[in-house]
Amino acid sequence: MPTFVYKAKNTEGVEQAGTLVAENRASALKVLNGQGLYPLEIKEQTLSFTVTGRVRLSELVNFYTQLSDLLRAGVPILRSLDVLSRQNPKSKMSRIVRELREDVSGGASLADAMEKHLQVFSPLHIGIIRAGEQGGFLEQVLSRLGIFLNQRDQLRNKVIGSMIYPVFLLVIGVTVVIVLVTYFMPKLEPLFQGMELPALTRGVMGFGKILQGYFWLILFGFVLLMTLVLPYFRSEAGRYKWHKLQLQLPVVGKIFKMVAICRFCRILGTLLGNGVPMINALTIAKSSAGNELLEEVIGEAIEAVRAGKSLADTLRDSGLFPLDIADMISVAEETNRLPDILIEIADTQEQRLSQKIDLAVRMLEPLMLLIVFAMVFVIALALLLPILQMSMGKI
Repeated sequence: MPTFVYKAKNTEGVEQAGTLVAENRASALKVLNGQGLYPLEIKEQTLSFTVTGRVRLSELVNFYTQLSDLLRAGVPILRSLDVLSRQNPKSKMSRIVRELREDVSGGASLADAMEKHLQVFSPLHIGIIRAGEQGGFLEQVLSRLGIFLNQRDQLRNKVIGSMIYPVFLLVIGVTVVIVLVTYFMPKLEPLFQGMELPALTRGVMGFGKILQGYFWLILFGFVLLMTLVLPYFRSEAGRYKWHKLQLQLPVVGKIFKMVAICRFCRILGTLLGNGVPMINALTIAKSSAGNELLEEVIGEAIEAVRAGKSLADTLRDSGLFPLDIADMISVAEETNRLPDILIEIADTQEQRLSQKIDLAVRMLEPLMLLIVFAMVFVIALALLLPILQMSMGKI
């Protein structure tokens, strides 16, 4: 909703200025009249872009967690936002929290105020917070969002930390190979003149000459390819194909799918457990999957539930949800324990996923070592074969 800047006088004739959030100018005037203010000037505020960039995920986790703790302790929301905005006044997050406080003090809900900062707060978070405000369980959803984002932050840090050494090995290996084929191999080429070189040696030398002669062209082509491919995958059609490809990848495809399913189950279970109606909960949880194929299936499930059909049957027929999970949801619907079972599914599957991810990350290091060894072995073999051939000829 738009934000309006106003100047007004109170009943004692004292002039005041401030901002408020309303659907339109008429609604803003009605809010001022309800506060006993006589408007002198009111105009819609142009969106400010002073707060740019993204905040760190850890900052967002702290914001949700601390706001939840303050509200649970009985601190009013305006005072809670004021306390959080003063923790680190120069940070981007503090400036955003100050803007949230101004909008909420003007009559906006917290979710409406967050909609002005979509670069920080995702539509999923805003939808969940709006449901929490309307249902009276804002503290719980803020706490759950904090836990959810903290788990994601820890997983990301674990994967990044575990991949530093394997990626370092790969970079070193590629650098060594490039130096060998572009610097050392050409210096040895005069020694092999007049010889019938093995196919492997000719191939490696040819690869080195291509790198020497067309390095900048190859680099430019790679950059050009990235500039064309990345915008495509950000488009609607490209994003759909990319999400489809994610689910079809060997090994990691199952991980991508289960991560999305766990997020959907946890968000849906949390909302249903706090009294949000099924259709509204499904609509909010739909965007939590993070994969457009699964979102499409959940959209079909919404229509099926609206028509009086079972949620489990639609998810089972999609072929994307594992049969055991669909069966558990079916039993939960029959026994009226859907919220609890969805949370249990998320907990159990996330534990299994964590084990699989740990195993996959541990396998990266030997895999990278194997790749580097294979590259260096091929170069060494390409160098040794002509030397062995020369030695055999002399004998």
